[in-house]
Amino acid sequence: MILYFSGTGNSLAISRQLAERLGEQVLPLNLAVKRDLSQERRIGLVFPCYWFNAPRAVTELLPRLQLPKDAYVFIVIPCGAQAGNAIWTVRRMLAAKGIDVAYSHKIRVPDNSAVGFGRNPNDQVWKFDRYAGRLERIAADIAAGVHRCHYAWWGLAGALCAIPAVQRRTLPMLTPAVNLDKCIACGICRDVCPQDNITIVDGKALCGTDCAQCLACVHFCPQQAVELNSKTTPQAHQYHHPKVMVADMC
Repeated sequence: MILYFSGTGNSLAISRQLAERLGEQVLPLNLAVKRDLSQERRIGLVFPCYWFNAPRAVTELLPRLQLPKDAYVFIVIPCGAQAGNAIWTVRRMLAAKGIDVAYSHKIRVPDNSAVGFGRNPNDQVWKFDRYAGRLERIAADIAAGVHRCHYAWWGLAGALCAIPAVQRRTLPMLTPAVNLDKCIACGICRDVCPQDNITIVDGKALCGTDCAQCLACVHFCPQQAVELNSKTTPQAHQYHHPKVMVADMC
């Protein structure tokens, strides 16, 4: 079983590709916590790196997972460049549950958070050609039951980004808000939000307080009505994995 958390489809697409090669099934992490997975012999965790660490949505769900202690557990991190402390953090959390991570790796993908800094994630699609080979090597390693954790060390950048004072200053840069003048209440932002953090009230979309900064709402909004720092994301800068559509994320 491969469990994933995904905002714009990178983790979902990689989970599907690994599942196809390994003969596994895929399941969103927020649904996996409702399942008894204690009989699974192999468990994969696929999730992005946010601010040099595992997304809060992942670390909040992990303690609720019912996982066998003797399963072959692997982690794959789709990330723009660095895996940060994401693997290190999750390994520690699973170790506290008596579960060892056998294998970990990362795959570089277009960074959807680039829009928060005025850049276009679609300028990074060249990474797809490069990640194909690494994905094949990762799948072969997992199929062979290799025990090796890549990119699993602690790093200073991840530690600094976890400081509450730093997060209070930086997270607003990647916390979306709806421009009500542009919103047409189509409901797409609500449907793709993995946190169920968006509701439609009186014909307008409203963001709650449980945002994961995955930016799914920003990238999938057809009206470009979900903004960062009160700035519109141009349609040309909206990104999602080319093999993942709105229906896949809902």
